[in-house]
Amino acid sequence: MGVLDLFRLDGKTALVTGAAKGLGRSLALALAEAGADVVGLDKLPCDETARLVEKTGRQFMEIRCDLRYVAGADYNPVIEQVVAAWGKLDILVNNAGVTFPNAVFDIREQDYDEENLVNQKALFFLSQAAGRRMAETGGGKIINIASLNAFVGGLRAASYTATKGAVASITRAMASEWAELGINVNCIAPGWILTDNTRNIWEDKELYAQTCANIPAGRWGRTEDFMGTVVFLASRASDYLHGSIIIVDGGLFLR
Repeated sequence: MGVLDLFRLDGKTALVTGAAKGLGRSLALALAEAGADVVGLDKLPCDETARLVEKTGRQFMEIRCDLRYVAGADYNPVIEQVVAAWGKLDILVNNAGVTFPNAVFDIREQDYDEENLVNQKALFFLSQAAGRRMAETGGGKIINIASLNAFVGGLRAASYTATKGAVASITRAMASEWAELGINVNCIAPGWILTDNTRNIWEDKELYAQTCANIPAGRWGRTEDFMGTVVFLASRASDYLHGSIIIVDGGLFLR
């Protein structure tokens, strides 16, 4: 076996949340290009993601679900739907997230609650349901998407920052308990990414230039910048990695 074979995902089944567009779409495509069949969970249609995945020769299944309205126990049927269709679940990517930028004094309770529901509560209970199934079948990979905000305060993002700090802590806690079960739980912490969630900033040329000036790489991340990292964390190449948080930010954290 060559070293590149460690990164192959042939025969694997992956569930990616927030797969309809942006980062989730790129992560789903990356896993498919490495050989995995993909289930995309989103409240929006995943038609374009399905097209791209199927173009690689892999299978795609959509689960339409709004994570704001799912109670903890209701994640078990989501996982069982994947298993019923394809026999197993090997990889879970908790990518779905929302943000409502605002100054601390102006954060509304309803926005705070929604960020918590989607960014950390859904992630926790979906991982719990997936982890139970993975423990029964000999292991698996859970990959959480946090943020550089898990380590820095940021501006106009206090409630979002709180949820992403929780994601980092949940990653470590689950990894500590589940490593002996053959389940790897790790995390990617992006910096600035060109997505719809940040459109209000990168479409402002002056503000975009200001933020780029603080990034050693001189630019914001593109969704494809995360494809290699997610394949690594989903593959055998990361079998001895547990509870790690990989910062992918063009060097922004260094400053």
